[in-house]
Amino acid sequence: MEPFSISNSLRNFTDPYPDPELVLDVAGQDGNQARIALTRLWLSEGIPYAFRECPAVYESVRSWLSIHLDVHAKEIGVVGSARIGASFSPNKLGKKFSTTSDLDLFIVSKGLFEKLKGEFFEWSQAFEKGEIVAKNPTEQSYWKDNNKRVPKNIAAGFIDSKYIPNHKPYPITTNIEQTRFLLIEKLKCTPNGPKPREAFVRCYKSWDSFVRQNSLNLRDCSEKVRNER
Repeated sequence: MEPFSISNSLRNFTDPYPDPELVLDVAGQDGNQARIALTRLWLSEGIPYAFRECPAVYESVRSWLSIHLDVHAKEIGVVGSARIGASFSPNKLGKKFSTTSDLDLFIVSKGLFEKLKGEFFEWSQAFEKGEIVAKNPTEQSYWKDNNKRVPKNIAAGFIDSKYIPNHKPYPITTNIEQTRFLLIEKLKCTPNGPKPREAFVRCYKSWDSFVRQNSLNLRDCSEKVRNER
């Protein structure tokens, strides 16, 4: 009988909120198997650091979001510094989650993904035809960048609601924008809950897409940090 295979660097990796430098070291040393394990367990499961003082707040938040966004509560989670307590992004490595941090929400729902995808391409077509016009040069620059960026993200199995204009013709996006604004306001008056500066929503087509993209993020962050040392 063969024992279960475990990456050597993960054998003593027991802290639910590990040091981000340690996460990146493991992600860089043990290859794809370790990165997948880190993504599945440490980056998507358990009680997020931001809700450690009262885990019931996290469950209440997910239940509330599930009603407003029409997804199952189990399909909702958080990543980033809100998940492990500090950022592993190279430009702010080790920065602790605080009131100046963002709450990065993810949703794994093919249904919501397809709806957002539809709204993006509806906007993209209108933008390219000149049927919808940016308010100023700055917005025009952002829109041109988003119009190039989002199709690549969609092909990778995810989409960020913030890259679709919050306009009436796009009700799913508008609902997400209103919901994330209300979420921040409700958290401000919720005892023992986090008080993030902002909240953002990324929707994945599947759990495979979530694991693949976040594993790649770990790899890229690990390589950048290693090259800067």
